[in-house]
Amino acid sequence: MSMFSSMNITSSALSAQRLRMDVISSNIANADTTRSTLVNGKWQPYKRKQVVLESNPTSFSSMFQSALGSTQTGNGVKVAQITEDNSPFKEVYNPDDPDADKNGYVQMPNVDILNETVDMMSATRSYEANVTALDSSKDMLMKTLEIGQ
Repeated sequence: MSMFSSMNITSSALSAQRLRMDVISSNIANADTTRSTLVNGKWQPYKRKQVVLESNPTSFSSMFQSALGSTQTGNGVKVAQITEDNSPFKEVYNPDDPDADKNGYVQMPNVDILNETVDMMSATRSYEANVTALDSSKDMLMKTLEIGQ
């Protein structure tokens, strides 16, 4: 295990959580966007996006070490994909809106501000926890260097 493994793992988590916060910010910004994509000549509302995280694939060296019987920690996290939420759009009665159908209903994005706020708080807390872990790793490495003086 490398001296910098903990920093590499933590930095991958920081990057993933930052992207997650960016996607959540985009969802909040587009919570009222009724014209996002053009499908068959008709405008569709914005679809909520979600980040899917997965473990980094193991490298050959880590597989070789595990075959030899040594314990190996994880390799961090990576963003597998950004998916669109296919839940139904909200329908709001507003006959004066130019996007209203013949019955006066407007399709609104499937973004719930409350859920996005909770997700943002979760991503922020995860980011902060990883910053704390990175600082701890840095402090331990600095103390190790001081031993040699």
